[in-house]
Amino acid sequence: MIDTPTQPQTVAAPRPDVPVDGATSSTPSAPSARTRARRRRTVLAGARLAIVVVLLATWQACVNAKIVDPFFWGEPEGVWADLRDWFTVGTSQGSLGAQILVTLEEAVLGFIIGSILGVVCGIALGRVRLLSELFAPFLKAANSIPRIILGSIFTVAFGFGIQSKVILAVVLVFFGVFFNAFQGAREVDRNLIANARLLGASRWQVTRGVVLPSAFTWILASLHISFGFALIGALVGEILGANQGLGLLIRSSQNNFDMNGVLAGMVLVAVIALAAEALITLLERRLLRWRPPQTHGGAAVE
Repeated sequence: MIDTPTQPQTVAAPRPDVPVDGATSSTPSAPSARTRARRRRTVLAGARLAIVVVLLATWQACVNAKIVDPFFWGEPEGVWADLRDWFTVGTSQGSLGAQILVTLEEAVLGFIIGSILGVVCGIALGRVRLLSELFAPFLKAANSIPRIILGSIFTVAFGFGIQSKVILAVVLVFFGVFFNAFQGAREVDRNLIANARLLGASRWQVTRGVVLPSAFTWILASLHISFGFALIGALVGEILGANQGLGLLIRSSQNNFDMNGVLAGMVLVAVIALAAEALITLLERRLLRWRPPQTHGGAAVE
């Protein structure tokens, strides 16, 4: 009797994701990058809130202990009382919402017009050397003029209406955006420009397709501080002379020796500035999705 050879049996190696001998896997999965980033933002927000609470509590404690004079420096309870009255009753110039909308309109118009002019002029002077050499002395002289003087001139020339505040905001925004756009146009890789010209691109096509995208990071960086400048221009113009606005509200509180009212107006301005900064940051993230995440100390920063 001849024994028939048996086929060798192969034993499958256990899969790493399948439990062996009916055991269940209890190893927790590592938190994702999105979860870690969300947790980090939550911790930072809590720490910032704690700092604000400690500062306000210390301030109020110093006032109660007669260390700080509330007549000159105000107090948190008085600032909160003024804010509550403005929201519920209104201000001496009308409803608080109307004052905020007037200041926002002036700041937003100045921000948009000044940013557009700054980008156009900055790219143009950065690309055309003759224009840069021709207008450089005039721009430097205009930038050296104190803005408070320009605000007084605009108030006299254009009156107490919205025009003088918008023009002052435009001037403040223009120079910040202009110098960043100018430097961004100068920092473009010359090899990219040379390659585009070798492919037959015209001067306008090079500017639109190479220079402007390369300078876009510089331009967006300037927008973070430019809205603050626009807000300052609107407020300074209102303080110098206006019929409505947060600047007028702050000036009226100052004339009445109401330091709590001045500080309450500053709180409103700070909230508006922080909201605008958040919107600009969101816009920057959407427009610069192609950019790799920046690192700080070896860790990615979102």
